Amino acid sequence: MRQLTLLLISMLSLQLMFSQIHEVGIFAGGSNFVGDVGSTTYIAPNQFAVGGIYKWNRSSRHSYRLSAIFTELEGNDSDADDLRRQQRDFSFNTRTFEVSAGMEFTFLDFNLHKGRPAATPYLYTGISAANFDNYFFDANGTFTSERTKSWAFGIPIVLGFKFRFIENFILGFEVGARYTFSDSIDGSVPKNDALQEFRFGNVNNNDWYVFSGLTLTYTFGKNPCYCVN
Repeated sequence: MRQLTLLLISMLSLQLMFSQIHEVGIFAGGSNFVGDVGSTTYIAPNQFAVGGIYKWNRSSRHSYRLSAIFTELEGNDSDADDLRRQQRDFSFNTRTFEVSAGMEFTFLDFNLHKGRPAATPYLYTGISAANFDNYFFDANGTFTSERTKSWAFGIPIVLGFKFRFIENFILGFEVGARYTFSDSIDGSVPKNDALQEFRFGNVNNNDWYVFSGLTLTYTFGKNPCYCVN
């Protein structure tokens, strides 16, 4: 009986492993920062962003999703609409590597097995973690490295549209804001306690950053059970 149970569990595991549709591909686009330094426009890419993406399509309406994106977040007070920021004229840039995991929901059925065009808007959310270099602005307004790194955890809020344009290839366009639980990415709040005299800005507002760009993924895997031909 035990051997039969183990056999059934093994068969079920194999079925789950090979009965799903997988997607793997790239993200390419731009990034911009919204915080205490630079422009407060939410969609204004000013640096290149590139990364990889993986999706496990659990049904025609939702997928588990993982991504890793590299960029250099940048902010310039000269780009701000606020006259006080323009007069202050601070600027910063920090190398940033983000990993994100969560769930993608499609507004329409996205069935890749019916042999006809498939397209839908979608929403993605979950958790994100961005690794960045720590900086602060000294008494002369110079952007100075703390020679340490930190993680900014956050919540991604992504809206996009995707469609199958060639067999097994999915092209998408998305804009994704990340609300972080950090106020240190732009150097307005130093991480080192000994440097707290150099903090500035609105300490009640945490940092945001935004990725805007294209995704290109390749699909593979057998026809899952949710598809009915």
